[in-house]
Amino acid sequence: MRILLVSQMYPSATDPDLGAFVALVERELAAQGHELRHAVIDHRGGSPMKHARLLRRAVMTARRFGPDVVYAHFLVPAGTAAAIAAAAGGAPLVLTAHGTDVANAERHAALRAATRATVSRASAVIAVSDHLAARLAAAVPQAREKTTVIDCGVDLAVFAPRDAQDARASVGWTGEGPFVVCAGTLAERKNVLRLADAFGRLGRGQLAFVGDGPLRDVVATRPGVRVTGRVAHDEVPAWLAAADVVAQPSVLEPFGQVTLEGMAMARPVLATRIGGPPEFVPAGAGVLVDPESTDDIERGLHAALALPCPNPAARAAALEHGSERQAARIAAVLTRATTRRAA
Repeated sequence: MRILLVSQMYPSATDPDLGAFVALVERELAAQGHELRHAVIDHRGGSPMKHARLLRRAVMTARRFGPDVVYAHFLVPAGTAAAIAAAAGGAPLVLTAHGTDVANAERHAALRAATRATVSRASAVIAVSDHLAARLAAAVPQAREKTTVIDCGVDLAVFAPRDAQDARASVGWTGEGPFVVCAGTLAERKNVLRLADAFGRLGRGQLAFVGDGPLRDVVATRPGVRVTGRVAHDEVPAWLAAADVVAQPSVLEPFGQVTLEGMAMARPVLATRIGGPPEFVPAGAGVLVDPESTDDIERGLHAALALPCPNPAARAAALEHGSERQAARIAAVLTRATTRRAA
């Protein structure tokens, strides 16, 4: 199958963590024998014209490549560009919704209208969680009968159990007490301030924030907190392996990729109960908390630290979400889209 992948997030040398999950899906589809080309945005920031350039690249690639299907990550604007490219190339369109795109459709009338137009053009829609699928159907009813739930999965070879002491040495943690890791953007949605406050009540150990963002200077002042700044995506596994607990108590998490990656490394997790994590974090693998309550996050930290580490239940649950398996499920959706078009 010839697949044109269109995405507004894709990793590069300058932004290696940007949309790494998109590149993972692309790699797995290629490994399964499909031929891919992509039109992507591979950097943060820049001119608003980058979306116009994405559209131009998508259309030009569709005309040259002649894809059997155009597959877009994010509904708008990438999905809009993909829809035009699909029309130019005479191919069906499949979309994946990730979260921010659905939130935009919920909040803004103009983006909701654009999302409805794009979804109406699509043969199929993929949502990364049941939670997100329900929100999308409420905002864009046209999606309800078209949506299948498939997450991007986790690379089980990269995010595999490894020795915690070696990992701690590699990230520079040799102290006493619990070592908790939170990876991601330091922003309000990730709930980093409540997590820092809850961890501070433990009075021991270290909480490492692996990432950067607008709240960096605030969380860096909290006791027991270390902020690394942005790190390369291939360095993240060492940080997760070093952790006693991987924490992601976001205010809202459409899926919870870092939570899944931590579980794949056999680490117990602390996760939000709002969004995707309740769909894949079983009892014994982690603790779900009310993200609006610092008290509940503190309780969750104590409970998660009491779980086994390494945690076989966490690894076993993550095996159900291996990237190879998820890519095969995505390929089945893409194939059905091409079959319907041929019929």
